[in-house]
Amino acid sequence: MKGVSNLLQCLISLIVLNITVYAQELEPRAMSNLPVGTNFIVAGYGFAGGNILMDPALPIEDLDAKMHTFIAAYVRSFNFFGMSAKFDAVLPYATGDWYYKYQGINEYDLSNGFADARFRFSFNFVGAPALVKNDFKEYKQKTIAGYSLQVVAPTGNYKSEQLPNLGSNRWAFKNQFGISQTIKKWIIEGYVALWIFTKNTDFLNGNTVEQDPLATVKLHIIRSLPKRFWISFGAGYGYGGKSYVNGEPREAVISTMRLGLIVAMPIKANHSLKLSGLSGIRFKKGPDFDAISLSYQFMWNRK
Repeated sequence: MKGVSNLLQCLISLIVLNITVYAQELEPRAMSNLPVGTNFIVAGYGFAGGNILMDPALPIEDLDAKMHTFIAAYVRSFNFFGMSAKFDAVLPYATGDWYYKYQGINEYDLSNGFADARFRFSFNFVGAPALVKNDFKEYKQKTIAGYSLQVVAPTGNYKSEQLPNLGSNRWAFKNQFGISQTIKKWIIEGYVALWIFTKNTDFLNGNTVEQDPLATVKLHIIRSLPKRFWISFGAGYGYGGKSYVNGEPREAVISTMRLGLIVAMPIKANHSLKLSGLSGIRFKKGPDFDAISLSYQFMWNRK
């Protein structure tokens, strides 16, 4: 189907660790319309190296991590009051090395296990009606506006006596609004979002850490290529997320940018690959790393 072929993509742009991607998840085409009843299964691998921590409350310096992350995800589209909607769930597993300084002493940790699971509900309220597969053949994407709510659950491996952790031991909620405009073979997308965090009451052996909301903005420029290929360049900026330990504020807030390049490659009907490159740039606090990922996606719709 012509319309569906443009949507053969992962919802996962790059998930390295749940604790590293709060600022900007550079995920293009998140609002693209899908026929009702479409399903996706996604499997992916990502590697990241550098300072990949987001929380400025951690009392460590000179972090150099090398992390390998494997993800499994499921997505399903459905009718939400006449408009297209999606639900997705992501489960990451990570392993890697942490090198850092704590109180002036060089430290090393080896971490492996599950990171925090993610769940998201999203729907489009402009320009993306809910259509069954047969009716979707006549649909042409123009202007789309949508909203999503993502929940990060504290299911990951967490040890209170350990400084870097795969899990965050707290809930996180991301509210996001976006708009997408198609101009011939180009798609331009913009997003604004706000992350909200609950307390971690078992931080470093019983301390409590809190974090202010983190605001983000993102822009994607996407180009459709022959044979259903597409390429995307994305940029995002995050600011905020100041941390407090036992009520005492830490000095800096997060100020960080991410740049990403993504290439989607259909390999045959209902199967596709996506290669992603991502670089994090730190201005004050936040991640400063380079990462790459490869994901495979299978899609089906029996309606």
